[in-house]
Amino acid sequence: MAPARLVAGMLLAAIGCVLSVAADNPTTQSPQPFVWQKAHATFYGGADASDTMGGACGYGNLFSEGYGTRTAALSTVLFNDGAACGQCYKIACDRKRADPLFCKPGVTVTVTATNFCPPNDALPNDNGGWCNLPRPHFDMAQPAWEKIGVYRGGIIPVMYQRVPCVKRGGVRFKINGHDYFILVLVSNVAATGSIQSMDVKCSDSEDWTPMARNWGANWHSLANLTGKMLSFRLTNTDGHTLVFNNIVPKGWNFGQSFASKLQF
Repeated sequence: MAPARLVAGMLLAAIGCVLSVAADNPTTQSPQPFVWQKAHATFYGGADASDTMGGACGYGNLFSEGYGTRTAALSTVLFNDGAACGQCYKIACDRKRADPLFCKPGVTVTVTATNFCPPNDALPNDNGGWCNLPRPHFDMAQPAWEKIGVYRGGIIPVMYQRVPCVKRGGVRFKINGHDYFILVLVSNVAATGSIQSMDVKCSDSEDWTPMARNWGANWHSLANLTGKMLSFRLTNTDGHTLVFNNIVPKGWNFGQSFASKLQF
């Protein structure tokens, strides 16, 4: 019996080893790890961030929409034609590269991408053309920037990483446009913060119709959907999908907003 027990013990040990390896190397797809990367950061919008309203993502009043003063405009390489709208970034002053007079080490601030920092090809990349290709750059709302930098510095080297967005309440939708053209702003998106694809379905159909990104966080459809009860299907940039059934009631008007109870 002793040899049998020995064989059984060896088999259990082998199984345990396999399970351990499987745990360390899962076969299911998982998000890429959040890694620190180098960039630079400036600021804009004034001490109260009042001049950061609007922006290339289309969120409008950032205060009433829940984004507050923790926002940033992204350079071309980060903005990705609006696909980065709503994404969240943790940013810290890079004390290894920064002038110690202008850096607040050991402090991080998390911002949401709400705007685009356009390139200025008339200026060199290292002297005013901060948002030129291929530079990763954050033009942060001043109150957010001053969490990690000293005002007189103007620009500081930073380390940044993508982080999950934390939001209160559900995803929100605002409808603009006109007949045969509806433009839907998607906001207050948690987790990845950004949307990969969007579909719409009206109450008199069983078919989902793809929508296209128009600009920023705005998606459009050319179907005649005016006044009809609408459902939306969103897939975020992690591939997770949520369906918002009948989120827009029959008889809606352009300019109205609709808050859901669902969140990523």
